[in-house]
Amino acid sequence: MENKNNMDKRRISPQAARMQEVLDEERRVRERMSKVKHKIIVMSGKGGVGKSTVAANLAVAMSKLGSRVGILDSDIHGPSIPKIMGVEGMRPSGGPTGIYPILSGYGVRVISIDLFLENSEDPVIWRGPLKMSAIRQFLSDVDWGELDYLFIDLPPGTGDEPLSVMQLLPNMDGAVIVTAPSDLSKHVVKKAINMSIKMNIPVIGVIENMSGFVCPKCGEKYDLLGSGVGKEMAEEMNVRFLGQIPIDPEISKNSDKGVSFLIENPNSESSKIFMEIAQKIKSIVENKNGSEK
Repeated sequence: MENKNNMDKRRISPQAARMQEVLDEERRVRERMSKVKHKIIVMSGKGGVGKSTVAANLAVAMSKLGSRVGILDSDIHGPSIPKIMGVEGMRPSGGPTGIYPILSGYGVRVISIDLFLENSEDPVIWRGPLKMSAIRQFLSDVDWGELDYLFIDLPPGTGDEPLSVMQLLPNMDGAVIVTAPSDLSKHVVKKAINMSIKMNIPVIGVIENMSGFVCPKCGEKYDLLGSGVGKEMAEEMNVRFLGQIPIDPEISKNSDKGVSFLIENPNSESSKIFMEIAQKIKSIVENKNGSEK
């Protein structure tokens, strides 16, 4: 009979088994992400600046430029990308190669924790390890296929989810930082820029959202929430300034209805700016040697 001590040595502990599982997932992440040319995180550090709306519209804008695009909603507690992208209530299917993201009506592939909930109003009450495990699975088990761009919409703050994505994503192209035109936003959003720098993630640039309101009747611009803070912050932090997106009530209305603002309002000033910013991002990440600010 085999010696009991030898049998015990070969027995794998639960901790070792879990470690091997994590290593396997990280290997699959590298394999999946090798099929994605450009990986971009969209972050703000602060809630209420319209970051998810900006991320969704940038994804659609990049698709309109002819790119194959996906968007990962990494906000575990407050996912909003499915509603904005018009796929709320849909369920991802699975197959031999993994979980398939939902293809939105705008050609953008979407995945979010919200798509796996029985009821989209159910809260996800998880601590850090569970959130990191979910994000790791989104990156390792979802079959994104061949993509030109994957946008990752990060939740506010500099905690578990942003840290998990930054640590797990190989060869990330950089971060797009979204701010509102206020000194309070600038104070908090600077933390997101500093986090990117500390994690060696290039900062692609800063977008100032909700920057002024252009009257549709007279064309005069009113700085309801302020203006110029984003450019000022970009200069202070020595990063690019990508542009200012004015307040447009149609953006909110379209997001609530799950229809694309860019598709519904292609000639609006905000749509044109979204397209210009998407083109800037495309030029920056596809020409890594560019240093223009």
